[in-house]
Amino acid sequence: MSSGLYNTHKGDFDKTLDLTRLRPYGDTMNDGKVQLSFTLPVKNDDRGQEAARQLARLMGFPEPSVALAQSLDKDYTFYVVYGSCAHSVDYTGIRVQAVETETMGMDEINDCIRANVGRKLIVVGASTGTDAHTVGIDAIMNRKGFAGHYGLERYEMIEAVNLGAQVPNEEFVKKAVELNADVLLVSQTVTQKEVHIQNLTELIELLEAEGLRERFVVVCGGARITHELAKELGYDAGFGPQKYADDVASFFVTEIIKRKVEKP
Repeated sequence: MSSGLYNTHKGDFDKTLDLTRLRPYGDTMNDGKVQLSFTLPVKNDDRGQEAARQLARLMGFPEPSVALAQSLDKDYTFYVVYGSCAHSVDYTGIRVQAVETETMGMDEINDCIRANVGRKLIVVGASTGTDAHTVGIDAIMNRKGFAGHYGLERYEMIEAVNLGAQVPNEEFVKKAVELNADVLLVSQTVTQKEVHIQNLTELIELLEAEGLRERFVVVCGGARITHELAKELGYDAGFGPQKYADDVASFFVTEIIKRKVEKP
């Protein structure tokens, strides 16, 4: 018996893989198989399913099939469409701007701060502006952390102050100055109508207007945050999904030490 990925006789990788024409993998290499889900504001009937199929074709799936049509209420239907993607990408040509700091463990970070800074770092975090969700900032800051990664409150050499959600940028900055913070962490979960861009931009503009930008290491994170976007908005770093407290702490500790060395 053989699989689409491995030749069981030779045990080596499928030679049909072409990274310059990368397509999704489903059952066999290069088959382009994907599963797409979306909601349409229509009844769950034959016409609605055909609408879902036609939309999938326009998205580049030549022969899509509706695997699931589930009524959310009488005028809304959730669809799962299965098909093959007709497009490919050149994986070898992709370049992504990312945080390059090597992630350290909690004990390593504590030792690094102790040896190179000599005091606790003060980190102030919040979900700013209109964002009412604390799941992101809590995952980074609360002692229990998330997915087996302890939060910053558990770090011996970090004093973590979590201000919660819906914190106006003005109050966030005022508290950071009051606490003589080293690091500002901003979480943005709500992204409808690009409100996260507005909130993040407003904070940087406020810091710059008050001459405080260079006083802090400023980091943002959230589901639609990338390092590239964060840098464009004036932040020192940005962290997206599947990044944890140790990733964030490794960055800001390294950045603080770097600034200390570079400071005349």
